[in-house]
Amino acid sequence: MDEPIISLRNVSYLYPHAEESQRPALSGIDLEIAAGEFVGLVGANGSGKTTLARLLNALIIPAAGEVRIAGLLTSDRSNHDRIRETAGMVFQNPDSQIVATSVGDDIAFGLENIGLPPEEIEARITEAAARFGVADLLEREPHWLSGGQKQRTVLAGVVALEPSLLILDEPTSMLDPASGRQFRRLVDELRRGGTTIIYITHMMEELVGAGRLVALDGGRIAFDGEPGDFFTSPELLERTSLEAPLAARLSAAVPRGDGKRLPLTIEQLAAEICA
Repeated sequence: MDEPIISLRNVSYLYPHAEESQRPALSGIDLEIAAGEFVGLVGANGSGKTTLARLLNALIIPAAGEVRIAGLLTSDRSNHDRIRETAGMVFQNPDSQIVATSVGDDIAFGLENIGLPPEEIEARITEAAARFGVADLLEREPHWLSGGQKQRTVLAGVVALEPSLLILDEPTSMLDPASGRQFRRLVDELRRGGTTIIYITHMMEELVGAGRLVALDGGRIAFDGEPGDFFTSPELLERTSLEAPLAARLSAAVPRGDGKRLPLTIEQLAAEICA
């Protein structure tokens, strides 16, 4: 059996300077994710989603337990460069990740840090910029860009590193609907190409393509399974302060045979009604 790309064993984390009375941000987390999976990570504010994401990129180290990324232990600082080449991360606010004075230099930043030769850097910049629709922006200063352009610049820079794992933390929260749809199409393209995707969001419609959903509640895993099972559980939805996608909510009014998968998109619901 292949080694999972993500492995957490009895992981807990308490932020520094937290009061003794505060509960850990994460407690007793056991989780394995195989290469190529698309996993939605959900939960109410403060449930531990971003903390878990930061553990996967070795930005923080667990207080107890162990985190391994592609077999590499995150608590071993000598592994951090290789872990961050394996696990690319896109944060909610693209301004927090843009570090250069031009789009081209920003995409190049990570590639230069891992010591690629100039010709390889140039080739990867060209490919990533074309793939994410920023080829005509390479000389532009990032602070003049729209939110969608900034997010595509960040994604181009991360994907240019060719990570096998991509962690997305509320990546569309600052985007308009059209830019959000375009961003999700780009993510789906990466998924089809075999990239492992961890997608954190409060917008359940963004997870209709996920094969698996992990829900956190109070720093613990409250659910780990198929999205349809989660969306048909009123108790879990209430505990996590989430709402099922519109198609799933509408489907409650449609007679359905045993064993039928819950429709998660309007297109799936329409097809079921027509059938």
